[in-house]
Amino acid sequence: MRRALIAGATATLLFAGAGGAVAAPAHPDAVSAPAAGPTAFVPTASPYGRLRPLAALSAERLATGDLVAAAKWGTGSPIDDPAREQVVLESVAAQARQLGADPEATVRIFRDQIEANKVVQRGLYRQWDADPAQAPTERPDLNKVRAEINRVNGELVRALAASSHARSAPYCGPLEALAAAQVRYERHLDALHTGALARSLRSVCDPG
Repeated sequence: MRRALIAGATATLLFAGAGGAVAAPAHPDAVSAPAAGPTAFVPTASPYGRLRPLAALSAERLATGDLVAAAKWGTGSPIDDPAREQVVLESVAAQARQLGADPEATVRIFRDQIEANKVVQRGLYRQWDADPAQAPTERPDLNKVRAEINRVNGELVRALAASSHARSAPYCGPLEALAAAQVRYERHLDALHTGALARSLRSVCDPG
């Protein structure tokens, strides 16, 4: 536990904005594999291996926020879309039930995912308002973007279902912070997306 807490503290510092490599914790179930960042191992059934996909998929979902913002920019379409959000929450709850997972926890986590996505959109709008030269010149197809969001949503629901024990364990916070720091490093996330990633993971660890 002491090691996990130390790792968590280190990860939190990195996640808050410090640079540098973060190595995933070694585990007997880990296997050697190439990685996009400095990770030397890909844990399988380890607690870290259960939690890391949540950070990776959350970052993948956040990337769609850039596309949604570009699709809506200049159209007058609001960032907040309660009707669409309700459809997403009902869908992920139904998927969770099918997997035998907790639909309430899934919905709670996806509320954070949705809010994090809007953090990205609002941040980009501010940047584009301040410097119109940075604004997108092409508008993505919002229906295609939403199809990609739905795909990531499905993977994230499955990852949540597979990580229920790890998410309720006392080591969840430190390990999820470490995973988030690793993902931040690998994806070269800027301050906007780093903050949004932290927002997206706020409810991942269930205190029980």
